[in-house]
Amino acid sequence: MYNLRMCVWEITLACCFSCKYCGSSGGKARENELTTEECLNVADQLHELGCRRVSMIGGEVFMRRDWKEIVKRLTGHGIRVNIITNGFTFKESLINDLKEVNIESVSVSLDGPEEVHDKYRQEGSYDRAVRALEALLSAGIPVSVISTLNSENVGHLEEMYSLLRKYTIYAWQLQACSPMGNAANNGIDYKFDMMGVIDFVCRHMYEAPFAMGVADNIGYFTEAEGSIRGNLSGRAYFKGCSAGISSIGIDSIGNVRGCESMYDEHFNEGNLRKETLKEIWEDPNRFAYNRKFTKEMLTGKCAECELGEYCGGGCRSYNYFVHGKIYESPFCAGGAKISE
Repeated sequence: MYNLRMCVWEITLACCFSCKYCGSSGGKARENELTTEECLNVADQLHELGCRRVSMIGGEVFMRRDWKEIVKRLTGHGIRVNIITNGFTFKESLINDLKEVNIESVSVSLDGPEEVHDKYRQEGSYDRAVRALEALLSAGIPVSVISTLNSENVGHLEEMYSLLRKYTIYAWQLQACSPMGNAANNGIDYKFDMMGVIDFVCRHMYEAPFAMGVADNIGYFTEAEGSIRGNLSGRAYFKGCSAGISSIGIDSIGNVRGCESMYDEHFNEGNLRKETLKEIWEDPNRFAYNRKFTKEMLTGKCAECELGEYCGGGCRSYNYFVHGKIYESPFCAGGAKISE
């Protein structure tokens, strides 16, 4: 039996942007997105399965008019909710709404200094994102920043760090741009020196006034592994992809995946208009790529690495979209080097 702890829920694909590296190709809402009543029912089903936390994403969450009602149903069940926003349409009137629904935190996407951020999103988007961040902090709402890295903005990390030090944010997460959706269609150069990013985090994580860490698609098992995932305990080791093990993704028309970054029909495990979440989650034959994983499935250098059975070859989504081999990390920063 697997215990569901975390869900990333895309409640709409509607967005004020169509960012050049948007993995979900957001912009227009999908036809026939889940209705309010359907979403409230999904919230009840998440509670029934014991889900503890939901990260609500879009598109842009605030472009869905009933977002408050959906969040309130989740938090009413004791589920902690984080909203990820680009900040462009954010208005200070939303502050009271966020407090009313007992939001846990808000994450603002900020991918570089103004000229870099706006280049990949929209002119003026940087200023609006910063204003949203400042308004949230002034209202006492916990704020984190998420930066999606590619070959260009990775060179501006020090500049970004200097900017963010001015604010009392909770955390800064660095994640690798994945070549899917718009990023693939636009030929974004997603490759960068992952070891350089890890070194950057190591230089600053103990002095930073906020938590710093890398996402699951950066790593693995360098000497700093225990501390680079936002936890200074030194014990926060990556334990393998959690898709279908303790987490799921749900899109705006009810498709269920192990992870919402596995943005391909190949990974759809069912649809909530046809089955309940319980039926999908408790079916022993779903999420087989992880639930039936054995170290013998590893390929390439991951198959030779003595740590392969622990990290499982890294992030399934990133692996799939980079080279189609879900059990082989294309850019391992540490573990695979042990066997070289």
